[in-house]
Parts: sequence; C-alpha cells; structure tokens
Amino acid sequence: MMIILTVTAYFCLLLLFSRLTSRKADNKTFYRGNRRSPWYMVAFGMVGASISGVTFISVPGMVNKIDMTYMQTCIGFIFGYFAVAFLLLPVYYRLNLTSIYTYLHNRLGRRAHKTGSSFFLLSKMTGAAVRFYVMCIILQRFVFDAAGIPFAVTVLVMVALIWLYTRRGGIKTLVWTDSFQTLCMFVSLILIIYNVTTEMNLSIPETVQAIYTDSRSKIFVFNDWVSTQNFWKQFLSGIFIVIVMTGLDQDMMQKNLTCKTLREAQKDMCTYGFAFVPVNLLFLGLGVLLSMLALRTGTPLPTSGDELLPMFAATGQLGNTVLILFTLGIVAASFSSADSALTALTTIFCIDICEREDDEKLRKRAHLLISVLFVVFILLFRILNSTSVIDAIYILCSYTYGPLLGLFAFGLLTKHSTNDRLVPFIAIASPVLCFLIEALTRRITGYQFGYELLILNGLLTFIGLYLCGEKKEMKKQI
Repeated sequence: MMIILTVTAYFCLLLLFSRLTSRKADNKTFYRGNRRSPWYMVAFGMVGASISGVTFISVPGMVNKIDMTYMQTCIGFIFGYFAVAFLLLPVYYRLNLTSIYTYLHNRLGRRAHKTGSSFFLLSKMTGAAVRFYVMCIILQRFVFDAAGIPFAVTVLVMVALIWLYTRRGGIKTLVWTDSFQTLCMFVSLILIIYNVTTEMNLSIPETVQAIYTDSRSKIFVFNDWVSTQNFWKQFLSGIFIVIVMTGLDQDMMQKNLTCKTLREAQKDMCTYGFAFVPVNLLFLGLGVLLSMLALRTGTPLPTSGDELLPMFAATGQLGNTVLILFTLGIVAASFSSADSALTALTTIFCIDICEREDDEKLRKRAHLLISVLFVVFILLFRILNSTSVIDAIYILCSYTYGPLLGLFAFGLLTKHSTNDRLVPFIAIASPVLCFLIEALTRRITGYQFGYELLILNGLLTFIGLYLCGEKKEMKKQI
C-alpha cells in the first residue's frame, strides 16, 4: 500500500507541473515550447529522458558479464554529443526546424523526408513500447500483483496518466517534468547505494576502495580485437550511437530545440553529454556492490543480469525504504523516456506524415490515437510473452536507425543530389543487406558484430544514395 501511495503522490506532482506549464498552450507550445526553455533545465531533464527504466535495471547487472567495460561506450558518448552540438544543431537552428526530418525534404526531396520520418515512427513506437513493457512487467511482478491489480489495468492507467499530463503542454511540460523525474531518479539511485553500503558497514572511502579493487571494475580492453568489448569498437560505437539515437532522433532532439538560441542549445547538449560518465559509473558501481553483498550473504547471483537489482530491492532484502526508492526510480526513468516518445511521435505524425503543423484538432486526436496504440503494443508484447520476440524487436529497432544515419550523412557531407524516387528502396535494402552480411560473417569467420553494425548500415545507405544519384550537384547547399 505504501508503494501505491508513493506512486500516486508522484503522479499528482506530475499533473501539477502539467497544469502550471500548459496555460494558454497551443501547437507552438506543444511542439516547440515557444523556444523559451532554460538550457540548464533541458540539460538536467535530458539525463533522465536518456536513461529508461530498462537502463535502471540492466546496467548494474552488466558487471557480472562484461565488468565495467560499458564505460568505454560512455566515453564515446561525450564526443558524440559534441558532434551533435556543433554539426547538427547549427543546421536545425539555421533552418528553424520543428521536425528534424524536414531537413531531408529540403535537402533530398519529398520521398526522402517521408522515408526518414516513417523509419523513426516504426523504430520509436516499437522500441519505446518494449522498454515501457519491461518496466510494467517488473512493477507488476514485484508490486501490483500483490495488490491484485491486473496487468492490463496497470498499463492502461500508466499510459493514460502520461497522456493526461502531456496532452496540452506537450514538450514545454516535458522540459519541467523530465527535470523533476531526473531528480527523483538520482535521489533514488544515491539512496539505494547508501543503503547497500550501510548494509555492508562500509564508509564512503571504503566503498570506493572496494569497488576499485574488485575484479569486476575493469573498464578498458585494448588487447582483444575480436571481442565486442574492445575499446575502439566501444568508443566509436558510443560516438555513432549518440549521433544517430540522439542527433537524428526527433524524440531526443525536440527538447533541445526548445532552447532560446543555438548557443544555449549547444551548452545544454555538451553539459548533459559529460553527465553520462558519472551517472553510469554510479549504476555500475552499484552493480559491483550488490554482487559483493550477494557473495557476503551467500545469495546466489541471478542468471540474468537484469534481475540483480530487483533481487535485492524489490524482494525487500534491503528493507521497505529501498523497495520504495527502487519503484520510484524505475517509474521516474521509464516515464521520462516514454512521455517524450509519445510527444515526438505525435509531432512527426502531424508535421511530417500529415503535413498539418497548425491543425490543433489533428494534434489532439493524433496524441490520443498514438497513446492508444502504445497500450495495444504493450499488451501485444504481453500476449506474445517471449524473450526471443522482444530481443528480435530490439534488433529491428537497431537496424532502422542505420538508414537515418546514411540519409543525414549524405545530405551533410556531400553536395550531390540523389534519385528521390529510389530513396525508400535504398533505405529498406540497406538493413536487409546488413543482416545478410552479419549472418555470413558470423558463420564463416565466427566474428560477431556489435554496435559497429549501425555504422555499416549507415555506410551502405550512403553508398546506395551516391550510386543512385542523378550525377549533378544540387543548386543550393542546405
């Protein structure tokens, strides 16, 4: 009952933020926040928006499989955010874009525009629904089943609450609610770490020393080029992950485009880019501490890394306080990513697909329809109830970002035009070809692609656009 009261109070605060920020709201408020968002609020809120509930659950458990080598990718994130700040943001601000995919229309043509926005809709809807589904399953298993609340009711109520606090203010509301949710996530994470160290009778210096000397604290891998954990693979992948999944993702860029000026947006981007290193270091450090606690108490480590934190937090082994903090943390992280996804999907549908940016009735109906589809997708995943299906959907999402990388790279790095009629076929063929290359390489050489598959996918799209070009330079560089 205490957990349900905590979650209820949390949502009441979100609704209060919504009411305060959505007065006299219109489409400009919903899509762009009237371009008046303080850059520091955007930066702080973006940390929470970038860390989903899946991250909150999964990252601590990584240490028992790949040590702390995920930090290599996080270091790459910093350079990726700088690339977005100084290569992509100037283009978006110069063209005064609301949807970033409008750039493809200006630069390559109408079909390229529709292709890019369609790939985003497919990837974001499935990816966001799967991540939210995972969070709902965890809450259902450890919290709501005990209260006798059916899973369908849990999903319906939670998505309805997201729709309720975003339906008027849209992105303007999210700038403030994301900051609040990021604060809740940080407080929960830090207090969970404090409770774990208290349980182990460790002071702060002893905690740092224990993590540093643990065998799972290894970060860098330079000597194994075949391993997917090799530093250069992880580092370069981190750069391209940020460029594609932030710089070319309407969901992640929409809040950044609400800053007053380009300079403020760049400060926002660089600030929260640096924040990812200490944040993920805290998550991984928590994973090391929990693994040490399991050894000390004789508790067998779970076979899945995703169950490490829930095993201690949600089962009450660390007390009711940690259980409440765990619930609040994953709810805050999950809602911070899900609410911005629904807002971005509404934006793309109205502006890019329907091309009716000023139609407020369409925007309201689209936002409701996308929320309903979100519920349907989550319940469908529940019916399928297969880990292999969920994994396949994650893989599908990773493939769909490659064509976006190729489209934007071709537009920004060359002065050539391409055959707009062939763009949809190139964008579909590239992931298919990528899949075949990955399967053949693994079978023949045993080499397994990691995040670098995204780079290959983008490169194939780029080559296809170049080869199918009309062999003439565009009249005016966008």
